[in-house]
Amino acid sequence: MLAALAVALVAGLVALAGWWLSAAAPPPKAPHPFGMGLREAAPATSGVAALLLSWQSAFFNALRAMLTSIRDGGGGAWALLGIGFAYGVFHAAGPGHGKAIISAYIVSSERALARGIAVSVAAALVQAVVAIALVGIVFLLVGGTAATMSRTANAVEIAGFSLVAALGAYLVWKKAGALAILLRGEGAGRASAFDPTCSCGPVDPARTGRTLVQMAGVALGAGIRPCAGAIVVLTLARSYGIFPLGIAATLAMALGTALTTSAIAMVSVYAKRLALRYAGGRGETTARLGAGAELIAAAFVLVIGLALVAGLWDVGGGT
Repeated sequence: MLAALAVALVAGLVALAGWWLSAAAPPPKAPHPFGMGLREAAPATSGVAALLLSWQSAFFNALRAMLTSIRDGGGGAWALLGIGFAYGVFHAAGPGHGKAIISAYIVSSERALARGIAVSVAAALVQAVVAIALVGIVFLLVGGTAATMSRTANAVEIAGFSLVAALGAYLVWKKAGALAILLRGEGAGRASAFDPTCSCGPVDPARTGRTLVQMAGVALGAGIRPCAGAIVVLTLARSYGIFPLGIAATLAMALGTALTTSAIAMVSVYAKRLALRYAGGRGETTARLGAGAELIAAAFVLVIGLALVAGLWDVGGGT
């Protein structure tokens, strides 16, 4: 019952937010120049998001110009890597499903800063590896067309988004059970689990193993959709005969993306700690509030995954 209520509440809020945002959405973007089926966020028209988009566009144009310069013998490999890193930083600062998944997972399951950063870095690397594999395998080995890459990318997306939904369902089931126990007054000794300063108790290897599996699932789900900008850079580098430099630039983008998403993970971790500390630290009431917040966050992961699989979530251009 608690799980169903949480999922229904989050689904309603997401649907309401989607309806509200769609009313002010700009016209659809023109098709991707390489015919890719990767879904991107609609461009912002004002505010900070528009500024980030303009910076991202400037760095992307610089990337293409640098690739052309290298092709013509002008050099600039190190500059290419620097520009790729900057592009990744600003690209990740925009809207995107990956940051929502990582943040929701941290709120639902993590209080360890190192693990939050690890998930963010892993997701960025997964995104880079998927882009490199798509271009390398589809074009270099299979010799496929843009339509082939589009179909392959869509299949990869569906697999990753399904993984997010499955992880969300598991977290909802787990968190709903924990909240039910606390509401029945059977949570004696569990309140310390919601103490933001508590790291007591022995390490449980089985629990650690489950946590690592969850982290891997979040990283795969958040990073499975390759960056369209990286696809373009890799495709250009391939056509110019400098594919290894395209790979290096893509990895530099991943490092920039990891920097931004790690900063967002840090904010999520510290915000959760602050909220728990403000709620009173230890105690049964705090434990119930913490468990309720974790259930809502877990439901958010599930709803995002289901919406992505169903094609209802407008996947952002960022990670």
